Amino acid sequence: MNLVRYKSIEFDKKILFHVIIILIMFAMSLFAFTTLEHEGHWLTGMNNQVVWGVPHVFAIFLIVAASGILNIASISSVFGISAYKPLSRLSALLAIGLLVGGLMILVMDLGRPDRLIVAMTTFNFKSIFAWNIFLYIGFIFVVVIYLWMMFEGRYNKHVSKVGMFAYAWRIILTTGTGSIFGFLVAKEAYDSALLAPLFIAMSLLFGTAIFIKTLYFLRIYFDVKTGEIIFKRLRKLLLYFILAVFYFTVLFHLTNLYATTHHDYEFFLLFSGEIYTYLFWIGQILLGTFLPLFLITSNKINSTWHSLLLASLLVIIGGFIQLYVIIISGQAFPLDMFPGYIESSTFSDGIVAEYTPSIYEFMLGLGGIAIASLIFILGILSLEFIPDSLEDEYLQN
Repeated sequence: MNLVRYKSIEFDKKILFHVIIILIMFAMSLFAFTTLEHEGHWLTGMNNQVVWGVPHVFAIFLIVAASGILNIASISSVFGISAYKPLSRLSALLAIGLLVGGLMILVMDLGRPDRLIVAMTTFNFKSIFAWNIFLYIGFIFVVVIYLWMMFEGRYNKHVSKVGMFAYAWRIILTTGTGSIFGFLVAKEAYDSALLAPLFIAMSLLFGTAIFIKTLYFLRIYFDVKTGEIIFKRLRKLLLYFILAVFYFTVLFHLTNLYATTHHDYEFFLLFSGEIYTYLFWIGQILLGTFLPLFLITSNKINSTWHSLLLASLLVIIGGFIQLYVIIISGQAFPLDMFPGYIESSTFSDGIVAEYTPSIYEFMLGLGGIAIASLIFILGILSLEFIPDSLEDEYLQN
């Protein structure tokens, strides 16, 4: 392990090309933000029933992935698997970038971002949102300390202790994010303690997939050599986390099918033929679960970085669809205002809310990705985050 050296990246045409793309994405997001601030959120597809739209899907995806991507560093410092140690710095940098990007989307989609100071100074501790403000800010602070311990040779002996604390913090953070929905007992689609472990499993899966994609990017553009050890380990991680998410997804829906109060929603999602049914079976299960499993486990095609990259991209797409299904379908399904009673009015009682996301919502989401990417680029340009080589002779099993 002492043979592993780190390097920063020099600014060149490759970096310039990616910076231009990032700036274009950010400009699109800024245009959407200023337009919605001036015209109002009626330009989006959101309405009185669906108040969390595609920007929230982007934001929660990035926040959840930020927690999971730090798992690469945790495996080294907490679980003592030294083969992952050269990737710890990169893991922590990506965690900060993804979380900041996700939080920026939430700020841009507030409608009144100037009132953010109210949310940060006035707390209702009966609300899980108040808890998450501390969890998100604390996560960034803890990971910065974690990086300090990694970079400063005098403090390397403390990496394990700080890593353990960061590991516990990210588990609590992801539990809090899942509990945002699990605590909403009025919504039949949510109202389940299983959402917390499901979000933890999703965080590990999304983070691993994004890390594999990033490492592939470094191999292609910056000649970071990788051996069989790190390839096989990352492939196994992706496989295990796909199975974990699939297990908790099946368990979540089986539990809902067992509970009579959730039957209507489950049949709506799984069998109604609405857009959410197709997104669940084709997007989440087929593209996001079974096809990546096939790419990883097939003896003919599972031994290349290209197949692992494709599996990771499918996991990212499937994960985004999964969050879309959870967040949007849960709001679109009609709210049972008085359980056990029949009520009627002229205000959309028993009607599934329509929601078609607008281009402005996707542009806001791209802004979060742009910010996360810019933090990553600035990080690898400024400090030695990138291992010089990940070949087998530099690693220990």
